[in-house]
Amino acid sequence: MTFTVPRIGSVLVIGSITCDLTSFSERLPQPGETVLGNTFTMVLGGKGANQALAASRAGSAVALIGSVGNDSFSELVLGTLAEELINTDHVLRGQGPTGIAHIRVDSSAENDIVMIPLANSLLSPEHVRASLNAPELDATVALIQLEIPHDSALEAVKGCKSRGITVILDPAPAPDAPLDEEFWQHVDIVTPNETEARLMTGISVTDEESAAKAGRWFTDRGVARAVVTLAGAGAVVVERVGETGDETTRISLHKPFEVAAVDTTAAGDAFAGNLGSALAEGLTWEQALRRAMAGGALAVTVAGASPSLPQRETVDLFLAGR
Repeated sequence: MTFTVPRIGSVLVIGSITCDLTSFSERLPQPGETVLGNTFTMVLGGKGANQALAASRAGSAVALIGSVGNDSFSELVLGTLAEELINTDHVLRGQGPTGIAHIRVDSSAENDIVMIPLANSLLSPEHVRASLNAPELDATVALIQLEIPHDSALEAVKGCKSRGITVILDPAPAPDAPLDEEFWQHVDIVTPNETEARLMTGISVTDEESAAKAGRWFTDRGVARAVVTLAGAGAVVVERVGETGDETTRISLHKPFEVAAVDTTAAGDAFAGNLGSALAEGLTWEQALRRAMAGGALAVTVAGASPSLPQRETVDLFLAGR
């Protein structure tokens, strides 16, 4: 794919692609209850596609490895990806339905999501491996999530790490069973929210201290940086520092940007996409984290998943005023 606008840095995304069906209502129904909604949208989604979109809008050249079906939803999602200048040469086109996410959002911006993988389940380790061997896939940062089969995610982190690509893992959704200990040796940066950190580490994350403890769980297993996001409370970063065998951890709290939340869907994807793009551009860690937090903050001010992912210029203007 030839890009028609200048791109800064190159990002590879390996993850899910869905069509997001989102309903908005004043409140979410109780079990067995029906409520009347206000709005409905049908747009590109999936954590892989959303993070690819976020990184592309942040200014990076982006390639996506994933899987879709052969139904009408696949036409919608592939069309949107093409419009957003994302290379989809390594997206599988299989038989059957494209993945679906059913999202409900209430008036306080809280949401719940049921993600049905469907075609995403067909993304195999073999396809990931073959795609990573393609000479045209030239990236310095990879964004990987867990809405794809776990053996494919493992192949992704191993393959990227062995090629010298910085691996950023968004561990969502948190797996039912613990990931192999080997998995963490290939991850450079992990970005769990409070819930994901609790489910993966067994540590209840309620404040800065418990977030730091959960972050150390990841760094103890080989991850260089753990960014535990705390929604309205910001983020706690735990970093491994020092030489191998003489390592310690450095902990820092990063306050959030204050915004009026409308819908929190895809805030984590905006964070990951902007983080990966900024690092691929060559910005420092502190600069990249600041852009990521700004991207996540801006995302919650707009309803919907992919529509909420901010453009680079929007992030620039937002940060210029702070």
